[in-house]
Amino acid sequence: MALKCFWVCLILFYGFWVAVFCDQDGFLSLSCGGARSFVDSSKITWVSDDTFISTGNTTTVEYVEGSSSSSVPLRFFPESQGRNCYKLPVENISSIILVRAQFVYKNYDRLWKPPAFSVSLGTAITSTVNLTNKDPWTEEFIWPVSKETVSFCLLAIPDCGSPVISSLEVRPLPQGAYQSGMEDFPNTSLRKCYRINSGYSNGSLRYPVDPFDRIWDADRSYTPFHVSPSFDILLSFNLSSQRESPPLKVLQTARVLVRGDVLHYYLPLDTLGDYYIVLYFAGILPVSASFDILINGDVQQSEFTIRTSEASTLYFKQKGMASLDIALRSIIFYPQISAFEVYEIVDIPPEASSTTVSALQVIEQSTGFDLGWQDDPCFPTPWDHIECEGSIVTSLDLSDINLRSISPTFGDLLDLKILNLHNTSLSGAIQNLGSLQQLEKLNLSFNQLTSFGSDLDSLVNLQVLDLHNNSLQGIVPDSLGELKNLHLLNLENNKLQGTLPLSLNRESLEVRYGTDILVFCQPIYSHVLMDQFLCRTSGNLCLSFSTMACNDVSSNTSIETPQVTIFTNRKHTQHTHLAIVLGSAGGALFALLLISLLVLLYAKKRKTEATYATRAAIDMRNWNAAKIFSYKEIKQATNNFKEVIGRGSFGSVYLGKLSDGKLVAVKVRFDRTQLGADSFVNEVYHLNFSAIFVSHLNAMFISCHKFVIKILCAWKDFVMNQSIRY
Repeated sequence: MALKCFWVCLILFYGFWVAVFCDQDGFLSLSCGGARSFVDSSKITWVSDDTFISTGNTTTVEYVEGSSSSSVPLRFFPESQGRNCYKLPVENISSIILVRAQFVYKNYDRLWKPPAFSVSLGTAITSTVNLTNKDPWTEEFIWPVSKETVSFCLLAIPDCGSPVISSLEVRPLPQGAYQSGMEDFPNTSLRKCYRINSGYSNGSLRYPVDPFDRIWDADRSYTPFHVSPSFDILLSFNLSSQRESPPLKVLQTARVLVRGDVLHYYLPLDTLGDYYIVLYFAGILPVSASFDILINGDVQQSEFTIRTSEASTLYFKQKGMASLDIALRSIIFYPQISAFEVYEIVDIPPEASSTTVSALQVIEQSTGFDLGWQDDPCFPTPWDHIECEGSIVTSLDLSDINLRSISPTFGDLLDLKILNLHNTSLSGAIQNLGSLQQLEKLNLSFNQLTSFGSDLDSLVNLQVLDLHNNSLQGIVPDSLGELKNLHLLNLENNKLQGTLPLSLNRESLEVRYGTDILVFCQPIYSHVLMDQFLCRTSGNLCLSFSTMACNDVSSNTSIETPQVTIFTNRKHTQHTHLAIVLGSAGGALFALLLISLLVLLYAKKRKTEATYATRAAIDMRNWNAAKIFSYKEIKQATNNFKEVIGRGSFGSVYLGKLSDGKLVAVKVRFDRTQLGADSFVNEVYHLNFSAIFVSHLNAMFISCHKFVIKILCAWKDFVMNQSIRY
């Protein structure tokens, strides 16, 4: 019997010391910014954080706290824009863990500007750290684990300095702890506000007294000592029913009311919010006390009884609290409490679907760039280039990133409403978008796409389709007309031809199919060219709703059909005619005064005109597709602008036929606002044209730039009886 007792005692003794000194299974203690591993006074092993984060700089700060000095390593994140995240491994993915972090500034940068920043766990922003108010600052969270890793991130607040951290700890907690009574708060975590060891006055208790390394603070700052003395009695308790497994040392102390009727704990809270309260009781006195428990004046538990040598735990949830008063009101004998914990309830937003996350990660890899896409795309803050509705990714903007092709992965982004692939070097057919049934806006402009493909037919919710400035060829497919929600279709500046589907010709749909044409209203300073336009043609050939026009072109594919764009001001008033008369009379008088000088300058003038004509011919040869048309020719070709075949982005488009039988589409500018003129000039820049005309006083062309066009076009009015403007 004695031998049996010996072995039992030996096993218990060995188990105790293993639990105290060796059993740190699941512990992770990171020295943030530290360069080496070490073991602290509690026998906890600390390691460098280098392998758990890839951003930030490191330093060390020396400071004095009370009567002792400290040297603390730090990791800080200068000019932080997005998330700075630690990847913390978790062994048991169905467990509860404690995550504790300490943040220290202590003027490490000699700027005397303590920072403020946000802290997140997983998808939840759990707190805001303000080192101006308190330095060092400690945050502690209880987190329900659902994945093999959890992200702990520091998020910069604009103009509030660089986030900084000094230590980060992960501790496993008992299975099922802190879940009792939380059914009304699904998908939540807990942020610690208080963990108080009632009746204890000798500082804080933690590991190895608490094998889970929770820190229990003394209650001296919160208790009216004159009515509530403390007791410390060494009794044993059966803790099998206590899910939180409070340390025995904590249960052996208590604050007991001996004077008055009510024992109060007044506790300030950081924010207005919802809170979770855990109260621990243990019968360390040889009496069974009965009392009411009140939270902020409301009775939460009436006639609660503590029995000798028994331990019990109560849980309360309180919504919308800004401060906390825990009160024990006497009924029989002396109310007493051993410990309590107070947590703010933090909602955990749902994660984006794993399919969406995987697809975005593949797309990021295909770009060849590090876009900073870590963890969840929507929470705690959306990724760059991403917009979300809740946990659903609804917008992706990759404009100006060299994609080269639309990979099949895009088809997995099933909830997208907006996709912007402007100027992403796409070529070939439009493809791999057919599954995006929710897509409303699709921008594929400024690429080298050559074919519509078949995927656009399936985009039943599409409202805006922008395909301008591509290399699309052939005809516009009838299927685009079946997209009933489409209200803007931009096909400008492609290589399309033929008849537009009549199904697109509806009042609710704006179709832009004209070309972005630059038209120079010069003149070259010559009587022969005085009333002529220099027109450059590009883009869609004979693309309109007119069946006749496109049939004529299709029957003779060798015919060039340049598009001519002219700009007309339709304000023909009496003032205009009066100005012409007065101008003509003034010109005649001025001519009489200068007639004597003309004889002397005749020879020199002829030489100058020859020079102008030569230069003009050379410049016009440099415009590959340039053609010269007079306004009279254009008017005659269009039968006085009789037949409208559609509308472009800047006005009506008229059918015309030149004297040699060639068909032209004539776009007539009519805009009473200067804003429209600016838009036209912007399109000119997109075509990389240069205004090469300057005033004839410099012996060159007169520019059509918007700053000199008023002078040029006013002069043109007299010659052509037509106001031309931008």
